Amino acid sequence: MENRESTLHFRCATAADADAIVALTESAYRGEASRTGWSTEADFLDGQRTDLEEVTELIARDDARILLAERGGELLACCLLEKQNHYGVPSGYFGMFSVRPDLQGAGIGRALLAEAERVAREEWHARQMRMSVIDIRDTLIAWYERRGYRRTGEYKPFPYGDERFGIPKRDDLRFEWLVKPLTGNGE
Repeated sequence: MENRESTLHFRCATAADADAIVALTESAYRGEASRTGWSTEADFLDGQRTDLEEVTELIARDDARILLAERGGELLACCLLEKQNHYGVPSGYFGMFSVRPDLQGAGIGRALLAEAERVAREEWHARQMRMSVIDIRDTLIAWYERRGYRRTGEYKPFPYGDERFGIPKRDDLRFEWLVKPLTGNGE
């Protein structure tokens, strides 16, 4: 029988979690600490990934949730889930996906992604999940493709000049939209 302390627990973030979410997200994407894991953006972005103001605003929104994955009360991973409507199709948006760098590759991210998909499908009746990923992140995009996401060939520009999204170290950054049907019948 599995030890209860080893079981992942999922819950929605509250305002009291905001500082821990910012710290986790920064550690997963920026600076030397992020290089412990494979999700780092430190080679092509400096600066912040998020801040307390953004996280607090996201937690307060009615059409968004920050989902947390915890074990024994310790925060291990988080993600943003937003309720959207994409060209008339009820959709979820998945973002700000952060797993503690020293635990990346242990299945925690996969479990949190599955929980986010479940929430979007069962609670919001979303028919698809969408996300945007910096298109040079080949390893990360391949990870999502193995989980049923497909590249759309649709892009949006990187917000150069807005340091809330980081300070680019290169001039060719852009986001590609990935999408996955959540209905089970290919819709």
